[in-house]
This record gives sequence, C-alpha cells and structure tokens, in this order.
Amino acid sequence: MINKIEITIDVIVHATEDISKIFQAFDEFLNVEKEEFTINETEGHFDNPIKILNVKIVKKQAQRFVKKLLELLPNEQINMLIEEIEERTVDSRFHMRLDKQELIKGKLVIREKDTIKLKIHTPIYNKKDTVKIFTGIFQSQLN
Repeated sequence: MINKIEITIDVIVHATEDISKIFQAFDEFLNVEKEEFTINETEGHFDNPIKILNVKIVKKQAQRFVKKLLELLPNEQINMLIEEIEERTVDSRFHMRLDKQELIKGKLVIREKDTIKLKIHTPIYNKKDTVKIFTGIFQSQLN
C-alpha cells in the first residue's frame, strides 16, 4: 500500500513567525519546496494576520516523504504512533502533528501544540486492515 500513499500537510503561520524559516525547514529536512505550498491569508481571533500553508504530496514524492519522516523520527515515537493507529485513523487517513518550532531546529517531534498537521492517506478497503496496513508503513523504517 505504500505505493498508493498521499500526504496532506497544513501549517498555520502567525504574524510573529518567520515563514521563510518554515519553508527552509520543510525543504532541508523533508524535501518539500516552498513552491509546492498553497498559501492562504486570513485573520485570527484578534484580527491578527495568519497564513495557512497547505500542500498535497502524491506518488513517488509521498513515498520519499514518508521514508524521510520516519528516518527523522525517533524509534520510540514511531512505536508510539503504531500503538495509537486506531485512535489516529479516520477514513483511511492517519492523523499526526509535528512540533513546528522543533522542525525549524531540524528535529521531528510529535506534539499536539503549535503544530504542523499531517494526514497520511492510503486506500484501506476493509476497516479491520487499518492497523496492519499503517503498522507495515511505519515498521518499514524500524531496524
């Protein structure tokens, strides 16, 4: 199933954050270039400007992204993701969040606050296969 994988990435960038550092981190560490992102500008709760970055990665690039992501995540965090597959999966989409500030520093850390939202989608035709399929994807990088 890893050959039929899609990745969706959403990032909220506040006015106080340097968007160029975020783009640089994605390019350097996860091989996603600035030009691939769609940028939407909006306003936050207190009328502060916010940019929402979005990108959808498919086919070979998505496979490379998952490989790179799993290479950079510590094994204990990959094991945690495997344990939480059922809680993190909705309609063939595995949901996870990465710490935005840690990515800028060159580290991948799973976190629920100030995050980069990732959805990993692969076709799952029988719901009972969800754990097996995503476990296979994640374990492909564990040694």
